[in-house]
Amino acid sequence: MEKLDALSDYVSSLKPPVENEDESWVDSHDICDFLKISERTLQRLRTNGKISYTNLGGKYYYRISQVKKLLKENIIKSTEEHFHELAEHHKRHSFDRDPEKNTALK
Repeated sequence: MEKLDALSDYVSSLKPPVENEDESWVDSHDICDFLKISERTLQRLRTNGKISYTNLGGKYYYRISQVKKLLKENIIKSTEEHFHELAEHHKRHSFDRDPEKNTALK
C-alpha cells in the first residue's frame, strides 16, 4: 500500500501547476467553435486589430482573456427604446410581406 501511495504522489507531482484560466492559450479552431464563427471571420478580427494573437509555426493562438475582452467590448446593450424600434420594424416588414392579410388591421 505504501508503494502505491508513493507512486500516486509521484504521478500527482508530475501534473503541471494549475494556472489562471484567462492566461491559457487556445488555437483558432477552438475560438471558432466557441464563438460559432468561421475562420474567415476570425481572420477579419485579427486583421482589424479586434483580437490579440500569437502566430507560431503558421498556427494562431489566442489568450482566453483576449476573447473575453473582445466579447465585453462588443456587448450591445438593450433598452426599451431598442425593443420598440424592433417591434415597429417587425410590423412594417410583416405588412410589406403580406398587405392583404394586414388590410383587416387598418
